[in-house]
Amino acid sequence: MAQIYIDSFQLPSVRWEEGYLNDDMKMKMTCYGHPYPFKLFPEKGLTGLSFAPITIFYGGNGSGKTTLLNVIAQRLEAVRGTYFNRSPFFDDYARACKPKMNRGAWTDNIQMITSDDVFDYVLDIRAMNEGIDRRREELMDDYRERKNYLSRHHASFQMRSLADYEELKAHNAAKRLTPSKYVKENVMGNLPERSNGESAFMYFTEHIKENGIYLLDEPENSLAAGLQIKLAQFIEDSARFFGCQFIMATHSPFLLSMAGAKVYDLDAVPVRERRWTELENVRLYADFFLDHRDEFE
Repeated sequence: MAQIYIDSFQLPSVRWEEGYLNDDMKMKMTCYGHPYPFKLFPEKGLTGLSFAPITIFYGGNGSGKTTLLNVIAQRLEAVRGTYFNRSPFFDDYARACKPKMNRGAWTDNIQMITSDDVFDYVLDIRAMNEGIDRRREELMDDYRERKNYLSRHHASFQMRSLADYEELKAHNAAKRLTPSKYVKENVMGNLPERSNGESAFMYFTEHIKENGIYLLDEPENSLAAGLQIKLAQFIEDSARFFGCQFIMATHSPFLLSMAGAKVYDLDAVPVRERRWTELENVRLYADFFLDHRDEFE
């Protein structure tokens, strides 16, 4: 059953922003003219948001969609894995925001997932496998040395004290096992290593659990079209059947087209809801394929 944990999110008013920024001491906290994230959303006419089980922020670079996600995540005290850009003003701004939670629903599972989290996961799998491969090579060398020792001395390893116990076990293992079995007994198997896109998709399926709020920043990164479609289906199913609520930033047409998603166009002034088929990025794709429709026949 679809679930809504956060109903709405009110951003600070223009009046509050002006009052805050008129404090000379606060302005001295920065050496640049724009006290991020102040002044960003009033210029877009954005004062607040209401949420559906799936809510999407659409917009080009610099539209503020990632900033908006970070503000919401900070205010909700979401768990996050990677650092994000912030200014001395960021925490004060987030505290001035007013989320309205659904009194009939509650979850303490609130997570922010960025493309950096996914990329780090992919690199971790690769690094672990490289470490396992190195250990495997070391064990093969160790096996050969022990077999050579036994061959030269025509005898078993002699244990002189308890300190030699592990060495005795290793020599006996080398004596009775084949090289491959010797390695398998001493090292774990490689983690399944897929393409970057497949590993990225696996990250979402492993980290998104039941009954949670998930803030996703451009989750389509590293995913080919087919995997974006699979991710869209996974998100739809998680929202519909497993009590998850999603707030995300994306410009992927496959994700923008998810059933029942509420889409905010942050390129528009003032910011407003749009159907996914009205968005400029989607229209560009549509026009491109229409221009080449003869080539598909």
